[in-house]
Amino acid sequence: MIKKRKQTLLITILVAPAVILFTYLVVFPVFQAAFFSFFKWNGLGPLSQDKFRGLDNFVNLFQDPVFINAIRNNIIVVALSLVIEIPLALYVAFLINNKKFKGAVFFRTFFFLPYVLSEVITGLLWQFIYNPQYGFIKALYTAFAPESPVPAFLADPKTVLGAIMVALVWKYFGFHMSILIAGLQDIPEDIREAAKVDGASEMQTTWKIVIPMLKPTLFISVFFSIVGSLQVFDVVWAMSRGGPVNASETMVTYLYTYGMKRMNIGYGSAVAIVIFTFCLVFSIFYNKFTFDKEEK
Repeated sequence: MIKKRKQTLLITILVAPAVILFTYLVVFPVFQAAFFSFFKWNGLGPLSQDKFRGLDNFVNLFQDPVFINAIRNNIIVVALSLVIEIPLALYVAFLINNKKFKGAVFFRTFFFLPYVLSEVITGLLWQFIYNPQYGFIKALYTAFAPESPVPAFLADPKTVLGAIMVALVWKYFGFHMSILIAGLQDIPEDIREAAKVDGASEMQTTWKIVIPMLKPTLFISVFFSIVGSLQVFDVVWAMSRGGPVNASETMVTYLYTYGMKRMNIGYGSAVAIVIFTFCLVFSIFYNKFTFDKEEK
């Protein structure tokens, strides 16, 4: 009994600092933002009863077509990430993990390097690439189509989101590739050898054995991709500021523009609570219908 109490006390002492920091840096700000969201407040001076607006911030938020468009853009980013980013990362992971593939370490490092760059640097780099006056796209058109006008991808509402998506895939697919390679390396080689002995082809082994055993790792990669896509900000802001005419606006750029830059802290807090709710609800349901099901 005494030994058990000592173990409990030791665990409490070790966990307490992390719990305190998490509460102060995560839990408390969430409740604080929820409180602010009921007020029309610019962040200056004390909150007073005359600034209380109830649910008006949330009503105005969902009546704003710019925010609805921001939600749509986030959904597009999520969909393209799942359709392009994850399959590309899985394909490259299979190639690099193959023992016959030479230079695996080099290519693994090469593809992972963009993820090491900060989001702002990535955004500025791709802004330079797309620049129609002196960027890489300008150089390509000068070399291969000198008579054609150079398109301004970031200045066209029809192409800006696609251009940003290229930068996002370039930056993050190496991260997912590394996760998937780690999952592939955890699959025992004996299982593949046994399948070959039983007459299974390489394709059959991949689809019937490797992919099913890789599902937990795929679930983690998909989770990171979706949550990250819902919170994307830095790359978008560095490349387009949410423009032109709100064509590349996301929920977080909307929060920054209409909450922070305009000093409307109450309205911005309402946006933050909506984003937090989206991520929380998705996380709960995703965990319920994927990880729990997989464990069972």
